[in-house]
Amino acid sequence: MNEIIKSLFERKSVRQFTSEDIDEKTRELLLLSASQAPTAGNQQLYTVIDVRNQKIKDKLAVSCDNQPFIKTAPMVLIFCADCKKWDDAYRSIGLEPKKAGEGDLFISVEDAVIAAQNVVVAAESLGLGSCYIGDIIENREYHKELFSLPDRVVPVCMLVIGYPTDGQKKRPKPQRCEQKFIVHTDSYRSLDDSELREMLSYKAGEKSYEEWLTAFCKRKYDSDFCKEMTRSAKGYIKEFE
Repeated sequence: MNEIIKSLFERKSVRQFTSEDIDEKTRELLLLSASQAPTAGNQQLYTVIDVRNQKIKDKLAVSCDNQPFIKTAPMVLIFCADCKKWDDAYRSIGLEPKKAGEGDLFISVEDAVIAAQNVVVAAESLGLGSCYIGDIIENREYHKELFSLPDRVVPVCMLVIGYPTDGQKKRPKPQRCEQKFIVHTDSYRSLDDSELREMLSYKAGEKSYEEWLTAFCKRKYDSDFCKEMTRSAKGYIKEFE
């Protein structure tokens, strides 16, 4: 197993960081790694907001589901799907292109997340830990104002990055589902009840499968923050209708 693949197997989310800062050379290398990601038509339909202001980090720690480790992270990056800058370029030379639609949004989201994953892989190779924060999609009106986001610029994910504590280094990586449930050949196949149980039962631990799944549904899928994310996402999508 080569070093890149080895790091993919070992990488896990890190939510506790040491007080060590990330030097400017390393920060720049991470951001340059993002820009090397493949994108649709080499358009780089994303914009990265490098959050340096501590007051903004403090606000994000509250607005993104009250997660205090956000404000202690040395590096906070927000990856935005950005369909606006190319539209502005077209119009700057007198063109009248179509309005960016839902398809353009999907493509730009892909671009943004691929760029973010490049940073995750680069950070791991440098001994840095990282964690994706999907909650940046929530509280649409607040985050649009906080970052002066115009229409058709959507914050799709946030990364917090720093040097992991010893406890985080020693923490085992969460188990993944077996490949037979994840990879389908040639076409999609719905899993039956027994296969779903087999796929997920390892997560239940000492609880029964039914008890664990009921609690997980309430904590995640039917949670207030998940409902808020859906509300905010609908608002962003409306900008592309």
